[in-house]
Amino acid sequence: MSNKYRSHYISDISKDLAGKEVRIAGWVHEVRDVGSIVFMLVRDRTGIIQVTAKKGSVDEKIMKSMSPPKESVVSILGTVIENKQSKKGIEILPKEIENLNPISAMIPFEVTGKVPAELDVRLNNRYIDLRRLHSTAIFNIESTILWAFRSILAKEGFMEIRTPSLVKEATEGGAEVFKVDYFGDNAYLAQSPQLYKQLAVIGGLDRVMMIVPVFRAEKHNTTSHLNEITQMDIEMGFADHKDAIRMLKKTVTGIIKEVQKSNSADIETLGIKLSEESVKEVTYTEALKKLSSVGKSKEFGEDFTREDEMELSKLYGDLLIVKGYPTQIRAFYTMPDSDDVRISNSFDFIYKGTEISSGAQRIHMADTLVEAITKRGDNPHDFEFYINAFRNGAPPHAGWSIGLERFAMKIVNAENIREASMFPRDRTRLTP
Repeated sequence: MSNKYRSHYISDISKDLAGKEVRIAGWVHEVRDVGSIVFMLVRDRTGIIQVTAKKGSVDEKIMKSMSPPKESVVSILGTVIENKQSKKGIEILPKEIENLNPISAMIPFEVTGKVPAELDVRLNNRYIDLRRLHSTAIFNIESTILWAFRSILAKEGFMEIRTPSLVKEATEGGAEVFKVDYFGDNAYLAQSPQLYKQLAVIGGLDRVMMIVPVFRAEKHNTTSHLNEITQMDIEMGFADHKDAIRMLKKTVTGIIKEVQKSNSADIETLGIKLSEESVKEVTYTEALKKLSSVGKSKEFGEDFTREDEMELSKLYGDLLIVKGYPTQIRAFYTMPDSDDVRISNSFDFIYKGTEISSGAQRIHMADTLVEAITKRGDNPHDFEFYINAFRNGAPPHAGWSIGLERFAMKIVNAENIREASMFPRDRTRLTP
């Protein structure tokens, strides 16, 4: 890692390096001039360290360099010394200070957080907002979520694949898709990798996972929806919904444990506590009865609202799987229950009062699939390439998808999903 600008990240500097020379690089977080001593707090993505210069102990050039504007980007060579008064118990005495790019514009808001800034202002200047320790912590955790997803499933024999974002037909039907001119032909941005991950399983890849962008042209104005999201998907062959549920439980709880293990500093920065309770499973019908018992009656066939999901978490806990949804409210490719076709082999994972994942066993018989598509009012001809795949030896299979941003939002206790999307896209935001 060592180069001309940096020998250590700030988090790597400890009392073990006392008396040794290091070079750090980052941004000036704050400067405090108390007359004979100047304290400069320097920040990189791993933390903050104090750089201290005392008049008479360093040359005049160093003292003049100790008071640059906040958010100046600097590289500093100095000696590590112990100091019980500093937050880390150590500080750096500077020997060289280089301002790598003097600031020529006003910083749009206070990065230290001492003066709060509106979310829209922060998102409009996301490259500045990412310097906030709070924002850095969120995306550190999001990085761990992605790594843990891959790691957990790779150990279970899943192969990572890529699926297209441009498709000929709307992946899940409906009109809420972004239409694209594809060399004079109509195409759409994919709502889901669903059909393609099934084709991969039918193709013999058996267990596949993917992390892909998906697009929904829904005109939402909520704190839990975006028009471009990242999905973490799996599909598994020779499996049913029960197998998929077991894999989902193992993946979600494994990701949470990995965040607890790998992101202790970020957890402290955000002031959050992650639940260690076990995952509960209830049927859709049981959930209806439970809601009714607290005065929130719903008819069979109604989907749960955000308020219902919050209530279910209060009743059952932070980690909840609801299974056996009515067939009519699930996607056309969802397998109906063998004993009661009104019920589907489907499930949702509700985490801290919000659905973060949805999945099901899929229909793997071509004639049943044609019937399901027709019942929804769609034309089976539009899905001919998909249906034909099931006429050539398609095994029973099941899968699910986790919404990365929504899962991250709930882990970090953010109030708005835009906090967990580095450059969010919603109905009004297409930049930066």
